[in-house]
Amino acid sequence: MSYKIVVDSCCDLPEEYRKDPRFQIVPLILQVGPYEIIDDETFDQKDFLAKVAASDDCARSACPSPELFMRAYETDADDVYVVTLSSKLSGSYNSALLGKSLYHEEHGPKNIHIVDSLSACCGEAQIALKAMELADTGMPFDEVVEKLEAYRDGMNTYFVLDSLETLRKNGRLTGMKAIVATTLNIKPVCCAVKGEVAQRSQGIGIRKALIKMTEIVAQEIIDPVEKTLMITHVNCYERAAVVKDIIMKKVPFKKAIIVDAAGVSTTYAGDGGIVVTC
Repeated sequence: MSYKIVVDSCCDLPEEYRKDPRFQIVPLILQVGPYEIIDDETFDQKDFLAKVAASDDCARSACPSPELFMRAYETDADDVYVVTLSSKLSGSYNSALLGKSLYHEEHGPKNIHIVDSLSACCGEAQIALKAMELADTGMPFDEVVEKLEAYRDGMNTYFVLDSLETLRKNGRLTGMKAIVATTLNIKPVCCAVKGEVAQRSQGIGIRKALIKMTEIVAQEIIDPVEKTLMITHVNCYERAAVVKDIIMKKVPFKKAIIVDAAGVSTTYAGDGGIVVTC
């Protein structure tokens, strides 16, 4: 059976898959002051970060319309697997669901399954690549769906950011019990808990926070030899490479991939942000 994987643009796919015909990316819209930027292949991270730094307004995003998702489902492929960023952080998941309803109304039955990643960035990419891996075996649609949901439930997401301000101002920190004092240069180590942001630890300065994160990854990972470590970075490849090396010395992951943040990830993780999924 042929298949297609549809993701929203918060999904930080490795570069070699971004133009792969098996994948389609549905873009969000980014807003910085008077600028509206489509988060697609034209996204210029350097220019965007400069706009954010120069603006008094907080950067925001707008989820894709249901119609955009519906059009992505209009494919000759028999099976469509959809991965969106956490429904606790964005309306993208609901738009994807509405797009599915619109598709069925207009075109009739089709195998379409939408996965709420309960994550973002490289977390979405992990699920999308798992969908590809499973579908490539020729596995039936329902079995792929079952295994994909189980894979999502077993995935962990962690991150350390230079600043939580954009997340806070956009109301994405509802799962946080407290926000540590930035004046003391205390950097929280955060994780995703059922799709919401929670604080797990903290460090004085970004370096110590990142080391804390690597320790948590090593403590909590199960069956690492069967898993891929994936790291999204925002304009800080060297930092991501150090994090990868530290983790790989602690944990025997099957492989490790570092990916550049696309627009949505850049908006919320901010310059210097690191997100880890496994």
